[in-house]
Amino acid sequence: MAETNTTKIIVIGGGYAGLRAVEKLAKNPQNEITLFDKNSYHFMQTEVYDLIANEEDFAQVSVDLFTFCLGFKGNVVFAKQEVCSVDFTNKKVISSTQRHNYDCLVIAVGARTKFVADVVGLRTHAHGIKVLHRAMQFKQKFEMALFKRVEQSGTTCSAINIVVAGGGLSGVEIAAQMASFAKCFYKKNNFICRKLNIILINSGEKILQGLDEKLVAKSDKRLHKLGVSIRHNCRVTEISEQSVTLSCEEVLPMDFMIFAGGIEPNALVCQLQLEKNEKGYIVTNSHLQVQNHEEVFAIGDCTTIYNKGSVVAPTADTAEQTAEVCAQNINNLTQKKPLIAHAIKSRGVLIALGRNYAVAKIYGIYFSGYFAFVMKKIVERVYAKKLDMHSHKGCKKIFKD
Repeated sequence: MAETNTTKIIVIGGGYAGLRAVEKLAKNPQNEITLFDKNSYHFMQTEVYDLIANEEDFAQVSVDLFTFCLGFKGNVVFAKQEVCSVDFTNKKVISSTQRHNYDCLVIAVGARTKFVADVVGLRTHAHGIKVLHRAMQFKQKFEMALFKRVEQSGTTCSAINIVVAGGGLSGVEIAAQMASFAKCFYKKNNFICRKLNIILINSGEKILQGLDEKLVAKSDKRLHKLGVSIRHNCRVTEISEQSVTLSCEEVLPMDFMIFAGGIEPNALVCQLQLEKNEKGYIVTNSHLQVQNHEEVFAIGDCTTIYNKGSVVAPTADTAEQTAEVCAQNINNLTQKKPLIAHAIKSRGVLIALGRNYAVAKIYGIYFSGYFAFVMKKIVERVYAKKLDMHSHKGCKKIFKD
């Protein structure tokens, strides 16, 4: 630990875990915190489906990290730099431009869409939506495709075929939102051309593998009501510019392919000389410390969290819980107090299934329909409001200066 009265803390990653860690650590005036991210904004991934379906614009699903960090009491700064590596022996974070010393380090770089290498054409023809610029690119292309179909009205009208690969939360939510948006779009505008085919590819026998059976059943029923066609026990094997080939020997026409088939560790995690599990995620102990370095913590989607031997689903909720435990343990470590063991578990599941509809299980209680949708929106708005408060404070400091 540092011999001075202050503790230099570096947080790598401006996602859900990283921002909550900064927020909690900033409450201790002895902490000097630097947040690193290659992007200048935080992307609220839980609202990406609303962005694509024109429910919100990009300003509503992102937060400026410069003003966010300025909104604290002078002990947080933001560095828009991509971290290339970490020298754990000499306690230095190495970016593309310089080296930065730390007393404590928080790795919160999250995960990325896993583009399976043996699927021909996947990287070339599929869209990932875990990052803002890719979501925006898909949104623009989809809107242009809708416009072209409208221009065809009264002459020839070909369908827009959207294939969504992945029957997990991301795949189910994006398929439902796209189908719901299309229904509202065509109904509102009374266009003659109303052809939109959405096909969800699911590798298992049921969607939402591992989730509560009641939530699975309600979600499946909702998807069918929206007209989403589901292919179970199939995988994508090849993608061309206009078609998708499945392992069940079916070839689907395709205008857009959205890949939500899983996640993998961020590129930085692969380079770090740390112990990792069989899937490449950083191994942490019960205090969220990495192996052999007590001053280094890994939180959020870049590590695997266990509760009583079972893996805890990597959600925004669990990411923020890891951040809170991490911040407490860093303060305890610097004050030479005992560290606390985490007991992180999912506090609930909220699944958005199109406009004004969601299903949920919160602390064991089930909800569905409009009420569940409102609950999800409240959770998202409260989160965004907290971030906006710091950003507004940061803006005031800039304009005051």
